[in-house]
Amino acid sequence: MRKFLKFLCACVVIGAFAAPAGAKTFRWAFQGDAGMMDPYGLNESLTIGFLSNIYEGLVRRDRDMRIAPALAVKWEAVAPDVWRFHLREGVRFHDGAPFTADDVAFSFQRVRKPGSDLRAMVATIREVRVVDGHTIDLVTDGPDPILPGELENFFIMSRAWAQAHDATDPVDVRKGVENYAARHADGTGPFRLATREPDVRTELEANPDWWDTREHNVDRAIFTPVGADATRVAAFLSGELDMAYPIPLQDIHRVNGAPGLKVLTGPELRTIFLGMDQMRDELLESSVKGANPFRDRRVRLAFYQAIDEAAIARKIMRGAATPTALMVAPGVNGFDASLNQRFPHDTDRARELLAEAGYGDGFEVGMDCPNDRYVNDEAICQAVAAQLARIEVTVHLLAQTKSKFFAKVLSRNTSFYLLGWTPTTIDGLDPIFNLMGTPDAETGRGKFNLGSYSNPALDALIPRVLNEMDPGARLALIAEAFRIHKHDVGHIPLHQQALSWGVRDGIDLVQRPDNFFQLRWVRMR
Repeated sequence: MRKFLKFLCACVVIGAFAAPAGAKTFRWAFQGDAGMMDPYGLNESLTIGFLSNIYEGLVRRDRDMRIAPALAVKWEAVAPDVWRFHLREGVRFHDGAPFTADDVAFSFQRVRKPGSDLRAMVATIREVRVVDGHTIDLVTDGPDPILPGELENFFIMSRAWAQAHDATDPVDVRKGVENYAARHADGTGPFRLATREPDVRTELEANPDWWDTREHNVDRAIFTPVGADATRVAAFLSGELDMAYPIPLQDIHRVNGAPGLKVLTGPELRTIFLGMDQMRDELLESSVKGANPFRDRRVRLAFYQAIDEAAIARKIMRGAATPTALMVAPGVNGFDASLNQRFPHDTDRARELLAEAGYGDGFEVGMDCPNDRYVNDEAICQAVAAQLARIEVTVHLLAQTKSKFFAKVLSRNTSFYLLGWTPTTIDGLDPIFNLMGTPDAETGRGKFNLGSYSNPALDALIPRVLNEMDPGARLALIAEAFRIHKHDVGHIPLHQQALSWGVRDGIDLVQRPDNFFQLRWVRMR
């Protein structure tokens, strides 16, 4: 783990540690909005990253992406299947209520309920025992050697606040359900929610009673979602914003040439990939009736080999993407370079594979894609559609804003889709459990395996990876799971995109490789 964390420390740190100066207002924009304020409602990196300014977990990551204490001051394994966490005393929620072990126990109960999108983060925990007011034991299904690192983005909520506002159940984003927690928040973090206007504007204000040393000097932070690239860049160039991201690849040179502005770039841990419905007997959106072509590996491989990812990386991504054959990036624990060779782009072989599967004349299929979530997402989907047309596959592309896109695909009402994934634990088990495991409602396995890819041999590896204490043996199990998935063409990995943050001179911040933006490190000069 130490080796891969050292590799991961390539995150960009701007500025130095200094005492807070005068109060300031910080303004920033992203291409889309946080999905909601309920911390268990949507397992999406923008939403979780935004909420990490308001809510906190038992642990967090420091500037070098190492796991560090947060609401827990220390932890230890007191038995092979029991982790004991000693909680920080003197912490208060934003409404003034004291933080105790009871809130941790409540949060574990809440995150497991129907409607929660984060059940996978606590999948190995079978019991929570309150030892005393500031000590809690987490009992796991067998040894879980990396449990503390799995809890960074499991945020703790106030039992009293949730009960007072009838918000003891999480919001189900797929059903469009809302409760008080969807637009309000009560965390323990460095910032508290001031105003919330979904898809328009969200304001945060510094928490004067935060338990930690204040490194930032931001008094108020204003977040604005700006979907149109041209509008977002224009606002940044005009001085209306202190930070904007992502900066479109075609605009990086222009921004870097503007006085007082710069673009921070670096590798991101997110993998962009394509998924296919392998569950239904007949696809929802296809000209093929009475059969599901994606159940045939030859069809999946034909799609893979018809896609020219090198051209996408070169032309669509302007070189700011790293083609991949795996569902994880270098820097994620378990990445195996020996497996990271893509199946060759070969249009003729793709046609042959389709013919062998009985689809020599091609077919039509619907495709879902966001147009405001990933770098050049819609353009990537358009390129994929054009390349598949060369093997007589007609793609009917539906590109939508991410709120509509996620509502559709998370309900599994999709036949073919583009998605991006960043392992929140920076560990290979994360995508294996969430993206590759056969969906299982009870355990949360396969929560984001939206096409329901399934291989019993891969499923059998998951509990072994969970419980294996020997690091070398554990890495070998992860590699075997990736090998099985790659051979099956369970998904079609495309690339890891690059980070591109526009930052005004005089702003010191930390660019994390998981694309989480945290205000606690922002200093304005």
